[in-house]
Parts: sequence; C-alpha cells; structure tokens
Amino acid sequence: MSKDGPSIPDEEWERFLREAGTGAQGAPKEPSARARMVTRRLEGETGPPEGWRTHQPPRRRRGKGWYVVGFLAAVGLLVVALDPGRVAGWFGDGGGESVPLAAESERPGQPPATEAAAQLPTVKEPFRGSPAAQWANGTAGMSLPAARATGWMSGEQVAQALEQSRNFLAASSLDPEVLGGERPAKAIALINPHQRDVQDYLATAFRAPGGRENDPLLLFSRFAKTKARPVGDVVRTRGRITYEEGERGAVEVTTDVTYVYPVVRAAAGSDEVARTIVRREIVMSWDDPSKVVIEPGTFSLVSYKMDTANGGCDNVTGYFLPEFSAERAVTGSGDGPEVDPYDRSTPMDARMRDAGATGCGTATRS
Repeated sequence: MSKDGPSIPDEEWERFLREAGTGAQGAPKEPSARARMVTRRLEGETGPPEGWRTHQPPRRRRGKGWYVVGFLAAVGLLVVALDPGRVAGWFGDGGGESVPLAAESERPGQPPATEAAAQLPTVKEPFRGSPAAQWANGTAGMSLPAARATGWMSGEQVAQALEQSRNFLAASSLDPEVLGGERPAKAIALINPHQRDVQDYLATAFRAPGGRENDPLLLFSRFAKTKARPVGDVVRTRGRITYEEGERGAVEVTTDVTYVYPVVRAAAGSDEVARTIVRREIVMSWDDPSKVVIEPGTFSLVSYKMDTANGGCDNVTGYFLPEFSAERAVTGSGDGPEVDPYDRSTPMDARMRDAGATGCGTATRS
C-alpha cells in the first residue's frame, strides 16, 4: 500500500504484471526496421515500396524511455535571360572550369542545362562537358544552414552536429584512402556503436558484400584499385544539409548530396576519363543521451539511400565499377528509363521508387 495515495486492488496489480511480462500495447517497444519504414510511408508517402538501394534501421532505446550600377545590372539580367549560352561563353567554354554556382539552398526546380554535354572530359579538365564544371570542390559544395536551438540541443550544439554530419560525408565519400578501397574507419567511428543492426551491416558489408542489405556503397564511395583510379584529388559536389526536431527531441539532420568522381583505368598511362555520379540521401539522428543509448559525438542512422550512374549495374562487389567506351560498346545501355544523374529536382524518394520498379536505367549524360 502506498503512503501517498490509494492502494491498487490485487486483481489490477496482477493484470498489470501479466501485461508487462507479455508486452502489452502500452509498454515501450524497440521498433523494427520494417515498422519504421511502414510508419513513415503511411505518414507521408504513397505508391510502391522504396527502391532496393535504401535502408531505414531502428535505434536502440534506454529501458525507461527513450532545421549607373542598377542600369548595368538590369542589362546583364536581360542578356542572361535572352542568351544564357553566350554568357557562359564569356567565362570559358561552358565545359571547363567555369564560374562556380551559388550554394544550393533549396531543391532546384529543373535539371541543369545540357548545352555542354557533348564535350568530352580530359585528364586536365575532368569535369568538362558536365554541370559539375560549375560545382564546388569537396565539402564546399555541401551548404550548411544557420544553427538554432532545436530539440534537446542549444544553437551551439546544433552547429557542432551539422559540422560533424558534414565531416561524416567527407570521411565516407571524399577521403582519398576510402576512395581507393580502404575501410572508412573515421566515418564508422561517428556512427552509434550501440545501433546493433547497423553495426552488423557494417561488419558484413566489408567482410562479405553482396545483396541489397550488405552493400557498403550505400554509405561509402570506393573504387577497386585494380580497375580504376581517380583523376587528381578533386571530387565535385552539390547538395544541402537541413535539420529538424526528430523523435524524442533528437536533432535529425538530412543530407542530400551528389558527388562526381572522374576516373581513368588503373593501368599506367590511361587517359580516357569516365565519371561516376553518386547521389546519396542520409538521415542522421543526434540523439539525447538521456533517452537513447548512444556514445558522445556519435549519431544514429535513420535511413540512407543511394542512386548511381556509371557505377556498375546491379553491382554487388562492394566497389564502384565504372565503364569506359570499350565496355559500353559491349554492354550497351540499360533496360530501364533514361535518367539524368545531375538532376537534383527530383526527390530521392521518387527516384528510389522509379529505380525499384525498373531495371538498370540509362544515364542521359555523364
């Protein structure tokens, strides 16, 4: 009997113990990956299930609970509107090292222009003929939003979480050693070690890659040293990082970034440049340690999705396998619809649904 309130009848107490032992509806549960995906789809998605290059893992909870000058400017805008190709020519050939674009602050309304697509890349100008000629290098192409207090974090803590989120992208998709096929130890160190299914995925992905759930390329960019090597040390990127309050007061960071990797064959003296284009959307949860089992300075993975062009159709080797002209002449194009790998106007969910319903698509440009 309680000293501070009325006693609980014996039959009620016995019913409570029975329900707690068998998992009553109101008792705390650890959601499965399937349950998380179904819940999110019911909340805001329609259409077929997500494509196979996607995953949404659960997060482990603790036991008790668990975003004059004016005239000249007007003339300039008029000229750009009437003849954008001529303006591009003032700053180069449109396919070389052109004037960088402003940072991407929101989803674009249409794909980038295709005027320069016929120009072939070279070792000296590996992004020639590509929209990436105007993209920024490395992390400079991943714009960060202003930080404000959100969920359990102060504004300063949110700023740190955003910076660490971008550090993960650099360690997983830009690090030269990782691109050369090494294990992404720095990136893995930022992932919650208590998120068991993700740790199982990481262990299997690098020991025995294969299938849709054990592909290291879902999170990490790697090329087999015997097949291809990067041209120089520059990867062009374009994307944005956003955040909002997530479950249990967490700060949920969403990164949507496209990476362009120029490569040549591994053989010495090779000079034919091919490009592998990868777009990834990764959602990270910077959890409140009082509510989620997590180590300081790490995040829990909520979901990760990937779409690639010239990385190897149905490739499960654990490495990107770019094709060069000789291979393309033999294999031909994919059997799926045409896809512009530089088009960032299509949400990743829609891109994944389209990819999941068809075979290998045909990139309209590289």
